[in-house]
Amino acid sequence: MDKSKFLSRIDLFQKLSTEELMQIEPIAPMNTIKKGTIIASPQHGGKLLYLVKSGMVRLYKLSEGGKELTVDLLRVGHIFGEIGSFTISSENMYAEAWEDCVICTINKPQFEQLMREKPELALHFIEIISTRLKEVEEMMEHMAYGSVRKRLLYLLHKLSEKFGSGFSMGENEDTDRKWIELEVKLTHQELASMMGSIRETVTEQLTELAAEGIVSKEGQRKPLRVHPERLKMAWDACR
Repeated sequence: MDKSKFLSRIDLFQKLSTEELMQIEPIAPMNTIKKGTIIASPQHGGKLLYLVKSGMVRLYKLSEGGKELTVDLLRVGHIFGEIGSFTISSENMYAEAWEDCVICTINKPQFEQLMREKPELALHFIEIISTRLKEVEEMMEHMAYGSVRKRLLYLLHKLSEKFGSGFSMGENEDTDRKWIELEVKLTHQELASMMGSIRETVTEQLTELAAEGIVSKEGQRKPLRVHPERLKMAWDACR
């Protein structure tokens, strides 16, 4: 995929013409980032906007005790980073390459120039910031105050919204439509990191959810499947 076509998939740039996208290409260099590399951190002094061209990026915070709490997973088309007084995530956030990634970057002076030239882009940028901060705040609230079961149900719901796809369980047609498969592979330890828990507790909770017909997984390396209607009923029961 050429860069201008990729840029058109970024939410911020979706309404720009091909000619406008081609003008952005030179100011958005691409870099290949290896899995596990820290892309951005609170200690990093650069003011950059990052665009995910391929792969997946994990955003996380550190507790006072040094424990990692995953706040979000970003895939192709998402943006993150800090530009001046604006941040596309939350303060004191780390960004790690969850997989091998290709990332485009735009620095602060170039981005500010782009916003001056295209005021409608600046308004859309603010909308994206507001939505992202609302999502992060909601996630942090649930992770801080909910029970382990409630946190896991909430996390599965958010993952289903972002990474879910239709999946057939080999039952009748009406039942098939009720299941979705997560297009992201997460270990129990990774799920635990995302909900501020420990692996053993997550394994126990997933076993219970599987017995209730809320989740299904055929093997350790297979994607997790979720039944959204049953998940919602379980979530409502936790409130």
